[in-house]
Amino acid sequence: MIEDIIRDHQQNYLTILNMVSSLLYNSNKARDEETRGSYSMSEKIPAQVSHMNRLTGVTDVDCINNLRMDRNAFGRLCRILRDRCGLVDQRYVRVEEQVAMFLSTLAHHTKNRVVGFQFLRSKHTVSRYIHEVMRGVIHLHRTLFVQPSLVDDSCDNPRWKWFKGCLGALDGTYINVRVSTTDAPRYRSRKGEIATNTLAVCDRFIRFVYILSGWEGSVADSRVLRDAVTQPNGLKVPKGINFDWHRLD
Repeated sequence: MIEDIIRDHQQNYLTILNMVSSLLYNSNKARDEETRGSYSMSEKIPAQVSHMNRLTGVTDVDCINNLRMDRNAFGRLCRILRDRCGLVDQRYVRVEEQVAMFLSTLAHHTKNRVVGFQFLRSKHTVSRYIHEVMRGVIHLHRTLFVQPSLVDDSCDNPRWKWFKGCLGALDGTYINVRVSTTDAPRYRSRKGEIATNTLAVCDRFIRFVYILSGWEGSVADSRVLRDAVTQPNGLKVPKGINFDWHRLD
């Protein structure tokens, strides 16, 4: 008799648990459907278009402040990446937005989640197009880097006329980076910042000829220069040509 009563109570208890579990499942399912509906692309697209218009469609000041280039330079870069690197408009992301996400990350050292919030995109989308644009920019190194011309006797520029036969100028700069805690001492520069020691070479019109980045901030400039001139694909100076240190500032 007692066993029957206990068995009945157990069955009732299991029935109640099943009913509660079913109610919770239906409630969560309805909530998930409601959440998915609130993030539909049709609602996000106007905000995304509005953000891009504010960046590149209103004034050069806003474009320079956010992307570090004016609207003309931004448009020319997008056209070059389209024509020479194969970047194409995707279903929801045009080339202009891909390039804007890339430049925003570089210009302000911003994380993917922050860029994704600004552009109303997922972190995966931001990471994907940043890598695609980066591959395109690397492919353009022969186009973006110029071949310098000699400083001849006809040069009347007061900064260069004293350097006859020179091709340009080179200098080092520190670029702040994020590294792991164990690597931080190697990247600490003489100014106390966590940075990479980068060598930049320009012609006399301040156009880039060569860039070497990646060295730790604690490394001396002479070591970075020695690495640049000894690499197989490094900085090459024609024989008989002077390439003098001349600070750009």
